[in-house]
Amino acid sequence: MTTKNKEKWLARNTFHHGEFWDIIKLVEEKEKKGMTISLCIPTLNEEKTIGKEVLILRSELMERYPLVDEFAVIDSGSSDRTLEVAKNYGADVYLASDILPEVGDKRGKGENLWKAIHQLKGDVICYVDADISNIHPRFVYGLVAPLIKQEEVQYVKAFYDRPLNYSSGLRSSGGGRVTEILIRPLFSLFYPELTNVIQPLSGEYAARREVLEMIPFPIGYGVETSHLLDLYEKFGLDAFAQTDLDRRVHRNQTTNALGKMSFGILQTFFNRLHAQGKIDQMPDMETFYRRFEVEDGVYSQLIQEVIEEERPPMIEIEGYRKRILPT
Repeated sequence: MTTKNKEKWLARNTFHHGEFWDIIKLVEEKEKKGMTISLCIPTLNEEKTIGKEVLILRSELMERYPLVDEFAVIDSGSSDRTLEVAKNYGADVYLASDILPEVGDKRGKGENLWKAIHQLKGDVICYVDADISNIHPRFVYGLVAPLIKQEEVQYVKAFYDRPLNYSSGLRSSGGGRVTEILIRPLFSLFYPELTNVIQPLSGEYAARREVLEMIPFPIGYGVETSHLLDLYEKFGLDAFAQTDLDRRVHRNQTTNALGKMSFGILQTFFNRLHAQGKIDQMPDMETFYRRFEVEDGVYSQLIQEVIEEERPPMIEIEGYRKRILPT
């Protein structure tokens, strides 16, 4: 992509949520096109934040303005009161293990996202993480608006300033560490056009059902990366858009947790490189993530298995085809 074309794409496909402040107009355009929108929040032990998210998003985007037609929380088996709180505030709640039971149950955020395609009915599905302290309706309308307004757009990613929520208060610079240290260098090497996506690992995005149902879903850390690589391979960069949502406040992850996350993402990335013909031979890859910790001056190695299993494209699942296809 030339510099000129890059600038054209950024100008045409990058938005600010403030451009879509008129929610009444968005509702009118959505209804004129006969489009339905489902909102999904994947959860695991999020009782501290889920109530506020459901309350604000439901009251503003379903009751005050009917932009969202369906609102569901899909849970991985929380041991706290996540499902109870979400239900009390008006969300439809589901256990991922109860959806498509014939395919079994796997643990991971990607599993919830994948099963949402079967459970929810909207033409567009918007995913929002459950740990956002400063939740606002813009986290939804800012993502679905480009899909309402531009038929060629298939998938919309969020980007934002990401101050981290520490016990001592907010730290203004931070977040996106895996993106800057791992993903951006890999994209620069193998998929330079995708470096135009400002925050490829953001947990907030919206997409059309017909594109979500045709791609596989890693059940773990690699799901966001795989979405970009698979859809880029099928449709090119013009299928993507991105919206600036300003600030997103969320809890911090430890360096150890980010190392484990990166290990899983790398598995997904190498699998895609091989499948898309960018490397001829797949290297033998370990599935054990190794790191060190020290206690009282003694170093010990910790070993944890991380396997990035994948679900097939939903359209290949018989139970899903029976639900959506005419008999």
